[in-house]
Amino acid sequence: MRKTLLSIALLAGSISLFAQSQTDYTEPANPAATPSEAWIGVKTTIAGWGSTDVRYAKEKPVALNGITGSLTLQAWKGECVSAQAVVSAPAPIKNLNVEVSSLKGDKGSLDDCIRTAFVRYIICDELLPGNNQCGSRIASEHDSILVADPIDHLLTSMAVEARSTRPVWLSIQIPAEAKAGLYSGFVLIKDGDKIIKSLKLAVNVKNHTLPAPKDWKFHLDLWQNPYASARYHHVQPFSDEHMEILRPMMKMYADAGGKTITTSIMHKPWNGQTEDAFMSMITWIKKADGTWMYDYTAFDRWVEMMLGLGINKQISCYSMVPWRLSFRYLDQATDSFVEIKTAPGEAAYADLWGNMLQSFAQHLKEKGWFDITYIAMDERKMKDMLLTMEVIRKADPNFKIALAGSYHDELSDLDDYCITLHERYPADVLAKRKAAGKTTTFYTCCAETLPNTFTISQPAEAEWLAWHSASFALDGYLRWALNSWTKNPLHDTRFRSWTSGDTYLIYPDNRTSIRFERLKEGIQQYEKVRILREEFTQKGNKAGLKKLDEILEPFDDKNLLKTTATEMVNTAKTALNKM
Repeated sequence: MRKTLLSIALLAGSISLFAQSQTDYTEPANPAATPSEAWIGVKTTIAGWGSTDVRYAKEKPVALNGITGSLTLQAWKGECVSAQAVVSAPAPIKNLNVEVSSLKGDKGSLDDCIRTAFVRYIICDELLPGNNQCGSRIASEHDSILVADPIDHLLTSMAVEARSTRPVWLSIQIPAEAKAGLYSGFVLIKDGDKIIKSLKLAVNVKNHTLPAPKDWKFHLDLWQNPYASARYHHVQPFSDEHMEILRPMMKMYADAGGKTITTSIMHKPWNGQTEDAFMSMITWIKKADGTWMYDYTAFDRWVEMMLGLGINKQISCYSMVPWRLSFRYLDQATDSFVEIKTAPGEAAYADLWGNMLQSFAQHLKEKGWFDITYIAMDERKMKDMLLTMEVIRKADPNFKIALAGSYHDELSDLDDYCITLHERYPADVLAKRKAAGKTTTFYTCCAETLPNTFTISQPAEAEWLAWHSASFALDGYLRWALNSWTKNPLHDTRFRSWTSGDTYLIYPDNRTSIRFERLKEGIQQYEKVRILREEFTQKGNKAGLKKLDEILEPFDDKNLLKTTATEMVNTAKTALNKM
């Protein structure tokens, strides 16, 4: 029992380790040479509004016909909209900074609603040929390129190298109580106190209101990996220091409308496929007399923190059918960890999990969490799922069950069912699930070249995903990795098994990304469609409902072979904002 007691002490935060935090850092060197000829005609600094659809190359000047001096955005009350300015410097800028004004209109002003951040550059690899990005990769055998992706709000100014480009990201949060109308202001691009360029910014606020993210209906399920931040910041998992690091990072997920809490209830449910393996948040203990006990300390700490952030729809518990069918427990008699290999359908498996689930159910009910807890699996065979479900139902018939995997009619009654992008739910099954209030979503992973959220993906692809969910009347979207960081996540997004960026969407020290921001924008569009559909249905506005269907109709992945995600998204947003 000495190891158990030590484990509990560590979880309680009795041991403090040095935390790594970087307000600033040096970006990786650019593998691409600076094309001198491209800068020949650039005599003075270029600055203007660019597009959030573009990842601007660091080594090239932005084209003059690709920027403007004024920008007008369309927004609902309560919506957060984005803009991207671009600065290309033929000579060094010592102290690039941005100053924003209030946005003023006839009915008042929007104050302190704009956050500015510098877009940073990071290493990634290029897409593999074909429609699948899975499989092992050796960095030396794949091209490395520098791309714009991290959005760094921690710096108020930064130096810009000669003959280089630096984008600036603006997030404009429209207050829910704002009056509809046109609001205008300016954004100053400066070098120290010297103004490089004054850019005009306007926002046309519509007479519609978007609810707060906690009230969005879109079911966003981005798997969280708390162990990655513990490694990166050199702190003990679930210690007090770790919880302080996790809280603002997970608030980013909550502010995007995150609905699920990812928990690991056994050791290495995915066989340690990420840089930081998921350890068990529950310590399984076989006592000397052969009976079982379970230490829920880490599980409780993690869940309580997430619930406190408003992420309270679902606790997803992985996995009764791990990728390696081996289960670890602490043997009290020998004071050592032991592994038992067993599979669904075997008596040992039913006994092992039956004991655990009965204790787990009792614990969840005592905490008041049972009704939002789902025993979750991913990409498991139908036979294994059916056998596992028998064990779950025997332990407690009221346990909810979730699966992210292929579609099978035999599993169509799952409480949370998430299938691949290219599959379709039968219409009658989808209707039945909606009527029963079950969660019905889709997911992408390394198996889809596009659309996706790789570091090199078109930014609009991340937004496209929510439009697709709305088009097929689904509840939301799942992706397996919010923050499973690589060894050096601020410098290199490449990973040994999948295309760059597959393992994380946000960066250390609560830095967001172009991908994550565009994903949030898509979720907001999903909510707009939902709200308008409800309004039109209530009022019997058949023309409005028909128009919504027309806007959503293109968002089939098959159409990406002939039309880009960028074109689809921009066309749909323009039409939706006119309604």
